Amino acid sequence: MNDAIDPRTLLRRLFDTAVARADPMRVVAEALPLAPRGRLVVIGAGKASARMAEAVEAAQGPSEGLVLTRYGYARPTRGIEIVEAAHPVPDAAGEAATARLLDRVSDLGPDDLVLALISGGGSSLLCAPQEGLDLAGKQALNAALLASGAPIRVMNAIRTRASRVKGGRLAAACAPARVLSLVISDVPGDDPAEVASGPTVGARTVEDVDALIERHGIDLPDPIRTALRHAPPPLRVGDDRLAHTTARVIAAPRQSLDAAAALLDGWDVRLLGDALEGEARDLAAAQAAQAVEIAAGLAPGDAPVALLSGGEVTVTRRGDGTGGPNAEFALAAALALDGHPRIHLAAGDTDGVDGAAEIAGALVGPDTLARGGRAAAEEALARNDAHSFFAALGDGIVTGPTLTNVNDFRAILIYPPD
Repeated sequence: MNDAIDPRTLLRRLFDTAVARADPMRVVAEALPLAPRGRLVVIGAGKASARMAEAVEAAQGPSEGLVLTRYGYARPTRGIEIVEAAHPVPDAAGEAATARLLDRVSDLGPDDLVLALISGGGSSLLCAPQEGLDLAGKQALNAALLASGAPIRVMNAIRTRASRVKGGRLAAACAPARVLSLVISDVPGDDPAEVASGPTVGARTVEDVDALIERHGIDLPDPIRTALRHAPPPLRVGDDRLAHTTARVIAAPRQSLDAAAALLDGWDVRLLGDALEGEARDLAAAQAAQAVEIAAGLAPGDAPVALLSGGEVTVTRRGDGTGGPNAEFALAAALALDGHPRIHLAAGDTDGVDGAAEIAGALVGPDTLARGGRAAAEEALARNDAHSFFAALGDGIVTGPTLTNVNDFRAILIYPPD
């Protein structure tokens, strides 16, 4: 039974299994289309896109195209060009590469096929500002969105207004060629229109941007708000200009949760959902309270309980620390659990990057507050400085680039009394 394994070891094994289930080398090949009558051009953007391109060529040999990924995430390819750019705030490299990508698809015909490899992170990597915005404006917009704590759906609705490629516009630029998008989902609900702001899919709804900005308290300079107000809306899913496009989600959070659950032989595994949203510290308090209640009801000899969940929680930036939603979840949970002797947990982002920090998340055990100090933990949470707190304890989950992205993974292990 898995409860005989050290809890930290088991938690890390669960996280690594969830990541491995979403490896593009495992999921891309079976989704590839038949060769078109004309050219096959591969494009893409996201933290997993270079690995997806590598998988395409592993299955069918050298191909032509251009894919954008995050710095440090490039992979060896034989024909597809890999360009690295900044994430989560765009840079000049991403802007230049986006212009080149648009040029690559500008002369295609109806017999050609564009294979679009889309994953989370593509929203910042694809950078083509609308009229009235420049790169500096896009950078300020992204930074404000990330600090706001707004849910991903809201951020994407605003991003699509600011871009000449998001919200279906990239697919429209490929016409009359057909477009097949292979999508690795990092969004609650796995709607391909929300992944990377739907550049090849379109927008599910078109919302009043001014109302969204006001409702979520997003701090934007007046020139950016004016540019957003006057920008044309994105293409809706089902628009006639997108009739030549199809999309297929090939990896999603639920698959990764199921893979982790399969490891827990003999456990009472409870899936809390693969699409949870909200403020990280609030969800942490709720799940910690649930875990404490479950622990109180366990008797010696009962099966241990595992709570697994995914989705995308957010952080409203209040301080000047270094943190991310998964580490903040872990820190808030540690405070709520207050050293409970039979509860351990892990929270990490499957792309290996929590917020903007090169760390996936953190581990929490009964001794976390004893080793780090409750006062220090409270101060770190107030400053959004969870990464520094866990780094001092050696309790961060550090993976390096995982080359995939199906968003948050959380596991809470609840053991019965001896």
